[in-house]
Amino acid sequence: MALSDRDRTLLDFEAEWRRHIGAKEEAIRAELGLAPARYYQVLDRLIDTVEAQEYDPMLVKRLRRRRDEREDPRASEPTPG
Repeated sequence: MALSDRDRTLLDFEAEWRRHIGAKEEAIRAELGLAPARYYQVLDRLIDTVEAQEYDPMLVKRLRRRRDEREDPRASEPTPG
């Protein structure tokens, strides 16, 4: 199944959002017409697809890693030594 235009738009926005002026949540509402919570729900689902991985592998890898760190805070803690 190919990525929809909306899916590509979300991935492109996430890759480039720092170029937008103002807070990210404001840009999500203004440019995408989505509530930030909905945006993150859709993005979270999207990064688990093969199509998203093929479209922008570096972005998807970064987003998956960030999600995994949020889900397991111990993953980002330094190992005792």
